[in-house]
Amino acid sequence: MEAAAGVVIGLSAVVVAIRDGDAVVLTVRPRGQLAGLPFGPFDPGGHRTFELALRAFVTAQTRFDLGYVEQLYTFGDKGRDAPLADLGDGDGGAKRVISVGYLALTPQAVDTDAPDTAWAAWSRFFPYEDWREGRPAALAAIEPALRDWAGSSPEHLARARLLFALDGSPWNEERVLERYELLYEAGLAPEASRDRGEAAEHEALAAALGEPMISDHRRILATALSRLRGKLKYRPVVFELMPEAFTLSALQRAVEAIAGVPLHKQNFRRALERAELVEGLGRLDADTGGRPAELHRFRRELLSARPVSGLSLPLLRD
Repeated sequence: MEAAAGVVIGLSAVVVAIRDGDAVVLTVRPRGQLAGLPFGPFDPGGHRTFELALRAFVTAQTRFDLGYVEQLYTFGDKGRDAPLADLGDGDGGAKRVISVGYLALTPQAVDTDAPDTAWAAWSRFFPYEDWREGRPAALAAIEPALRDWAGSSPEHLARARLLFALDGSPWNEERVLERYELLYEAGLAPEASRDRGEAAEHEALAAALGEPMISDHRRILATALSRLRGKLKYRPVVFELMPEAFTLSALQRAVEAIAGVPLHKQNFRRALERAELVEGLGRLDADTGGRPAELHRFRRELLSARPVSGLSLPLLRD
């Protein structure tokens, strides 16, 4: 039985906001390394709960106070074919790290003024996940490498087709984590070469594969994006990313930024009307850059009055 002293619990926060119509995540760069998520170890003697410890870490590292927070997932399988967790404590990987990820949502990407801290678009880390302007060019670059990896294996080829929408297969925006894990398994994700102590083999695909992150943070980020994309459809979480007053166009852009797909404007608004989640404020927003649009608010009081579902995502079809 492994001694408790050989186990470290690491806490990481995926803090999400909408800025200029794009989904952004709060990142840190410890000691000039690659970008990472706000993170730190859990101290059983000094921290009462995981969440309180996480909030303290984020505030200390970014000078940013978290609002909405939920636990994502705990990664702890020994020997699992996935990015290695490393808290950078210099123990050479001697300790087994249990990674606990959290998702936090904020209505404003506030500049923190903390050193080595920045908001970064998700598309920097997962360029192949953004279909808002059509099938991303990154997929065309990745596809030949996936087919080479699959080789003559029907199972590998079927997984690549299913996850990366090859050969006419439909795109499922929620399977972000599975796509990233397949890229890691195939040795395409740059973290795979790093963890195996090998030189990067696919530098020509670097732009298409997205920026690597420290430790297992891109896996945690992929988990957060998968969770949030799925949750859009059954819980009104997108309103945690919106200001008190917003236009319907801004709301649609926020949903599209998270889901990574374009939505049909009229059908989206019809779905909003049926759900009765928003109401007009009788005021216009003159800062839209075009025709003034009415401001709306989320009917938050519904949360305590009845079960409230998420938003329908009527896709814009060519």
